[in-house]
Amino acid sequence: MADFLLAAAGFVLVTVAVGLVRILSGPGDADRIMAAQLFGTGGIAALLLLAQAMSVPAAIDVGLVLGLLAAFVSVAFVKGVTRSQADEA
Repeated sequence: MADFLLAAAGFVLVTVAVGLVRILSGPGDADRIMAAQLFGTGGIAALLLLAQAMSVPAAIDVGLVLGLLAAFVSVAFVKGVTRSQADEA
């Protein structure tokens, strides 16, 4: 079972690496922030899979805290975009 979880974590990390292309060539800020969210979500998923495969319960707590921080990043981005649009009007 641990081998399957390690393989799944590797697959998630490869998928996240493909998202790097979107961050580097994204046409807009929204595309870049969505790719950054992909990094966060994929990183959390890989961390949780590795924690389960290697029986490290502390890594689960770290993954959950990172998930909470990712939610705050999204809220901060939306507030920043809203403010900049209000300033332009």
